[in-house]
Amino acid sequence: MALRIDYSHSLRPFDAHVELTVAAGETLALVGPSGAGKTTTLRVVAGLLRPDRGMVAVDGETWLDTSAGLERPAEQRRVGYLFQEYALFPHLDVAANVGFGAPRGASIDELLERFRIGALARARVRELSGGERQRVALARALARQPATLLLDEPLSALDAHTKTTVRGELHELLRELGLPTIVVTHDFEDAAALADRVGVIVGGRIVQQGPAAGLVAEPGDAFVASLTGASLLPGVARAAPDGLTEVVLDGGGSAWSTDAATGRVGVAIHAWEVALARETPDDSSLNHFRGAITSVVPLGNRARVRVGDLVAEISSASLDRLALQEGDVVVASFKATAARLVPLA
Repeated sequence: MALRIDYSHSLRPFDAHVELTVAAGETLALVGPSGAGKTTTLRVVAGLLRPDRGMVAVDGETWLDTSAGLERPAEQRRVGYLFQEYALFPHLDVAANVGFGAPRGASIDELLERFRIGALARARVRELSGGERQRVALARALARQPATLLLDEPLSALDAHTKTTVRGELHELLRELGLPTIVVTHDFEDAAALADRVGVIVGGRIVQQGPAAGLVAEPGDAFVASLTGASLLPGVARAAPDGLTEVVLDGGGSAWSTDAATGRVGVAIHAWEVALARETPDDSSLNHFRGAITSVVPLGNRARVRVGDLVAEISSASLDRLALQEGDVVVASFKATAARLVPLA
């Protein structure tokens, strides 16, 4: 039951063109900045937007083919759509919200129990927490017995504590459903946690796609590197001895990488690749940058420490052992093998 999408549409700042196939049981996350065309893709699939040119098909059933003059209306498309703000009806109780638009014979009570909201069946929307509202919206989307599932920023309305719990629940649910699913989000961490494949969309076009780990390991450009959380050091690359590349940094000094490149590049470094010490360590790292700590952010048993343009993620034990605090001068180090080089304009 694969979902196939191929459309072009003129938007105000750019012309969008997206071509995707999402396999049965696969979750694809579309990630990108606001206004990049993420939600446009969902609207085209759902029948809420007719593109200038396009085709949408699910399991061999064509919902849209502009070249043939075929356009199935939204109410006739088997789509489960979770809107960004959930779009629940405040005048209806939970059971009525879930059952709204469901085909005759749909088991609403079963869905309420599945999402652990059976006890809330007669509650109004205003009485629900953020996590409960999301469960109601998901149950309503599934009540339509969809052939495909579309989720628009499904976690954005949740607080940090609730988000962690619900993200895990949603991941398990998507695996269980076995539907071709598209998740739209601006948060790469959410995309990595929920999706089998991540597509980065910029200016209405997919600029890179693949497993989240692949995008982290081999970002195609500076935007993708930044999106995955890497620090970016701009400079000019040139070949160096021993198969290395030297990058003469705009901010002064040089960085070394095992990636081959010449010309304008960004050195992309992820926080977990950066080690901190009071003095330059005698180890295999080729890249050492001395600077003052400008921020320390505890994150559970870890901490993120910013040194100049670099961010290091270290254990709380290391933070305590080194007695690090803002203003301290330290050495941030990383290996040449950890330095990914991405082209810059």
